[in-house]
Amino acid sequence: MITRVHRRGSQVGGLLRYLWGPGKAEEHVNPRLVAAWDGAGRLIDLEPKVTAGGKQDFRALTALLEQPVRAGYRPPNKFVWHASMRLAPEDRRRTISESTWASMAVQMLTEVGIATTATDPGLRWIAMRHAADHVHIVATLVREDGRTNWMRNDYPRCVKATYNVACRYNLHRRVPPADRTAHRRPHPVEVSKALRTGRAQTPRDELRRRVRTAVAAAGSEEEFFARLREAGVLVRLRRSSTDPRQITGYAVALPGAGTAGRQPVYFGGGKLAPDMTLPKLRLRWGTPTLLPAAPTPGRIERIEAMRQAATVATAAADDIRRDACTEPGRAQATAVAAADLLTSLAYAMEGDRRGPLHRAAEVFDRAARDLYGRVHRSTSRSQEMRAMSRLVALMGRISGNDDAIAALALVMDLARLADTLEQLRRAQQRLHQADTARTAAKALRLVAGGSQPTVTLPPTVTPTSAPTVGGGRRAARGR
Repeated sequence: MITRVHRRGSQVGGLLRYLWGPGKAEEHVNPRLVAAWDGAGRLIDLEPKVTAGGKQDFRALTALLEQPVRAGYRPPNKFVWHASMRLAPEDRRRTISESTWASMAVQMLTEVGIATTATDPGLRWIAMRHAADHVHIVATLVREDGRTNWMRNDYPRCVKATYNVACRYNLHRRVPPADRTAHRRPHPVEVSKALRTGRAQTPRDELRRRVRTAVAAAGSEEEFFARLREAGVLVRLRRSSTDPRQITGYAVALPGAGTAGRQPVYFGGGKLAPDMTLPKLRLRWGTPTLLPAAPTPGRIERIEAMRQAATVATAAADDIRRDACTEPGRAQATAVAAADLLTSLAYAMEGDRRGPLHRAAEVFDRAARDLYGRVHRSTSRSQEMRAMSRLVALMGRISGNDDAIAALALVMDLARLADTLEQLRRAQQRLHQADTARTAAKALRLVAGGSQPTVTLPPTVTPTSAPTVGGGRRAARGR
């Protein structure tokens, strides 16, 4: 179930006429009230009356809903709040009665702050149903005592309240509230430009991938900036206004992906992902550590590096299970370091091509992030994992059968770690991340089992999900 909050308006009567009307495609069938504000009286008395001409008269219901607005002190111009609660397709097989819909609507509105008891002079609202799978809610945003309820942040509050209702009524589809762990989606203008220029990804997506690879292979900011420049990324450093020697931030750009005047377009780290700002990266790296002098990378050295990383990954999964309840911060730091190891492994196996292992690494990175971009201090285990990540990056590309077999064994160990991460996220009630962890584990097992080759053909132009690929533009009318 999901609740959609529609645009606010100023015409109660017009909205009621639409809801009780036939709809745009005759989809409104048997419209009727299922709930109303406390103190409204019987629902049958609130229903629009049918006139002698066969039309419905909405004036009485409109007047009741608008009465607090007319008597309020400086009411807002757009005082009509409209939302709809809709079932998911897998829940539409259930027959939900009118009383159940009323209870679900009241519980959601009570948690949001619209529905109140008779002792609290709250808002006036109604819930009506004209289809089997959803109800509409109309409220006026002026309370009975004349004060305005501005309903700030109403959408995230409705999502959270609807999720709680879906859990209480045991619905199959439950959409949890946003956790701010997803990266920023490219703007439709960026997507349209990428399609016009024939790019496989938008510059924002490409920069995020390159920056993530550099973060996973670096142990300090100096090494991080050096790896970005080696990857062909333009780097612009932001220095402190009081101490020019101190670096406070960075921005990156792709050569050749600039404006019409051929000026590069820079993106700050926070515009790429919530945990890619320089202060958070410093906390993520911890105390800079130097890797021991490594011999010239060869097949034997690569195999040994993969085996060491697999041993550490297995120990990290055990640590996450042990620290999940007692020390969640340590488990979180270990999960982020595991994402770095998978990112380095993806680059070692697929190079610059965005194959299935790269996509699995991106999904795993989403599952490993903390809420709202928070970063925990590094631990001994996370430092060990990050050392393995740097070692895998130092070993270079996978080139033979023997080191490829060792790398695929490491992929399987990381799939088991993703299973552990899914269990952790479900225990934390962070279901978006639990789903992405399960998706990452499934993708890693496909790669480890050979069902999906790690190096694919050059990707097609699919920089983001379908709703934004078209750029958000309307089709031109035929003349």
